[in-house]
Amino acid sequence: MLIMRLLLLLAVLAIGGSVILWQLTGNPRYKAWAWKAFRASVVVLFVFLALFAIERVLAPMV
Repeated sequence: MLIMRLLLLLAVLAIGGSVILWQLTGNPRYKAWAWKAFRASVVVLFVFLALFAIERVLAPMV
């Protein structure tokens, strides 16, 4: 759980920093990077949730 919180914090900082840099500079590269980081964060979140769901289903069988 600690790893998931750390990854979430890093994702929020990266996305927020990119959006702020995009607003300050107007460079669309930062906006694109923020969008890619957001999509990667959502994928990682779904993988963690899927692992928790699989654990819940398979744990009673053991």
